[in-house]
Parts: sequence; structure tokens; C-alpha cells
Amino acid sequence: MCTDYTDLNKACPKDAYPLPCIDRLVDGTSGHSIFSFLDAYSGYNQIKMHPTDEEKTVFITKNANFCYKDMPFGLKNAGATYQRLMDKVFQGQIGRNIEIYVDDMW
Repeated sequence: MCTDYTDLNKACPKDAYPLPCIDRLVDGTSGHSIFSFLDAYSGYNQIKMHPTDEEKTVFITKNANFCYKDMPFGLKNAGATYQRLMDKVFQGQIGRNIEIYVDDMW
């Protein structure tokens, strides 16, 4: 399902959570000879929506109206939300043995 959230995104304030600096990520991986690269499968869809925000994701079909219970792609702050969660989950490992850029991990 592809949903256009242009109007919702215009109405939402931007989450200013910073993405990691690419230079720091590159520097953090230099000097290592073996790498594993992971792409979190449907990572955004693993994050539950706050119940009061579910109705904001409503979409209409000819048979019924639906809304997301998990965070869909296309929301303005989805990347920042996901990065914040990954930073929290891996806080003791980032810079030591893992680097994370949104849904990419190595």
C-alpha cells in the first residue's frame, strides 16, 4: 500500500534529531578488515504508532477506511524516530563494534 502523506507531513513539526555524521561513520570503520552489512528489514514497520496518532495515518479504499498501527514509510519524522530508537538500543555498542545510519548497520 502506498499512501501520500504530503498534507500530514506539512502539518507536522520537524523532529530535529540528528543523523550521524558520515565522516565519523567512515572513520569509525577504517582500520577493520572484516565487515558485516545489515539492512533492517521493514525496520520502520517494527515501531508501533502511538494510539492517538494512528488516526492521522488513515487511508480510504472503496471497501473500508484503514489506519496504520505500525509506523509506515513516508512520514516526515520516520527516519529520525528510527535513528533515535537504534541509538538507544545500541548505545553501548555504537562506535565500538557497530555503526548505524537509519536502517543500515555495519
